[in-house]
Amino acid sequence: MRKISNLHYWVTALLLVALIPCLRRMNLPVKFDWIRLGSAYWIVLAARAIFVAVTLCIVGFEPKKTISPVFRRFKNEKLRILVVLVFFFILRSTLTWETAIILTVDAVAILDFFQRINPKDRLRTVFSVLLPALYLFVALMLIYAYNDVIVSARFFAASDLTFNAADTWLLHGVSVPRICHWALKVFPIGFFRFLEVVYFGMFSIWGAGLILVSVCDGMREGLKFVGTAIIPSYVALILFYLWTSQGPYYLCPTHFKDFPCDLKTYSLQRKSIEYARARWEHQPLDRISADYFIAFPCMHIVWPLVVTWFLRRRKRILALLLTYDALLVIAIILLEWHYVVDIAAGLVLAALSILTINYGDLFQKHRVPQPMP
Repeated sequence: MRKISNLHYWVTALLLVALIPCLRRMNLPVKFDWIRLGSAYWIVLAARAIFVAVTLCIVGFEPKKTISPVFRRFKNEKLRILVVLVFFFILRSTLTWETAIILTVDAVAILDFFQRINPKDRLRTVFSVLLPALYLFVALMLIYAYNDVIVSARFFAASDLTFNAADTWLLHGVSVPRICHWALKVFPIGFFRFLEVVYFGMFSIWGAGLILVSVCDGMREGLKFVGTAIIPSYVALILFYLWTSQGPYYLCPTHFKDFPCDLKTYSLQRKSIEYARARWEHQPLDRISADYFIAFPCMHIVWPLVVTWFLRRRKRILALLLTYDALLVIAIILLEWHYVVDIAAGLVLAALSILTINYGDLFQKHRVPQPMP
């Protein structure tokens, strides 16, 4: 079973070897937008992931191991409070309230964490997170690049009619666009803004899961976490090549007329169609960026389920993540991102990946969760 659980390394290597020939075959550039991709992954996503990881620690671990030591240090060294406040207001002078709060919490949490652990273990702890994060970054670059390759070779919405018909059959005549536009008439715009927070929060949940697994269980488990997440992504590339589709918003004739244009989802869905069409028409492209067009299967549900599996032994974290997963399904449907069959396929793919990569763990009845360092 170890050979199967390490399959993701071989697939990643194969995709790396085949990447340049595939890009050249489709007249795509052998260049990446490293500035945009690096800033989005290593700065924006990392900051939000650390913030969510801190939140999950507060929920899942005892207060005497998380909040209490921090408050005790602030009480004993009141100058710390002044330093934190100055740091926050400097950030607030140039950034939004949300970003300033996230970066301040991150800074306090990182400094407190490294004060707690043995100096000899600090470098090992850093590498236990950085190496899986780097591996995930490489895998994401491959996924983005092969998205461009596929939509350059195949019409990007060839199977939308099929998936919409399947949904209509499953839902007894109802479709995702019909559900979405009913909700638009019933719920206020604030509800859909909340759903966007849930939907786009998936990336932060994913990053937080990688951090907690790597720190608490070590680099090997962190790499296994990444492998469990990227194997479904590689399978999704194959399925996307066979059955390309954009999502229910593509077929909906009134989507961009009725859907609130001030929501982030509106502009992203427009750009997705625009960019996919540009690749299909072989318009010149300067650099590979974060292009992602896969609708079937829905990877947006796969990745949070992988996080839920790896953090399942912390009961309060498990309850929180299961609640989030349920809200995420609602967000996916009401924001008109995916068909119901996309979500169903994602659930199956997540289960198969967890079973394949983590086969040995399924039969460990009493594995004790590792304490937070």
